[in-house]
Amino acid sequence: MNKETLKKNLREIPDFPKPGILFYDVTTLFKNPECLQGILDELYELYKDKGITKVVGIESRGFIFGAALAARLGAGFVMVRKPGKLPADVEEETYQKEYGTDTIQIHKDSIEPSDVVLLHDDLLATGGTMSAACRVVRRLGARQLYVNFVIELTNLNGRKAFDEGTEITTLLPL
Repeated sequence: MNKETLKKNLREIPDFPKPGILFYDVTTLFKNPECLQGILDELYELYKDKGITKVVGIESRGFIFGAALAARLGAGFVMVRKPGKLPADVEEETYQKEYGTDTIQIHKDSIEPSDVVLLHDDLLATGGTMSAACRVVRRLGARQLYVNFVIELTNLNGRKAFDEGTEITTLLPL
């Protein structure tokens, strides 16, 4: 996928959700068929030979490519959600954000010790949510895990939130 095509189709919204923040709106990538297919093709090429058995998508934009990629890889799809959204027994992780704490949950029976897991979300900023998801997936016993984002805001140093040795890929570093 041509990175310039991604950049050209990524909407930037200044001062959202508050003054001083430049928000990158990925919905414009989803509505463009060339971008949608190109991102999915590139993700597939990155992970087709890794033996992925489960793709974990982070609520909510991580569900979009996560589920499509899981289907293409012949893997299962697992959702990481905010509290109260999953109906069965959950494992959860509370983590620090810039302005307080948050919690994520995953079904306890969603990951097996034999699983090779790809965790996917749309954007890496400070890394809090995804690093919390990695800790939960590791506790559930995944054999191996990979982490992927469509976009990475490199000036926020989100990779520092992850354990050393975590393999992280991004399609569009900004």
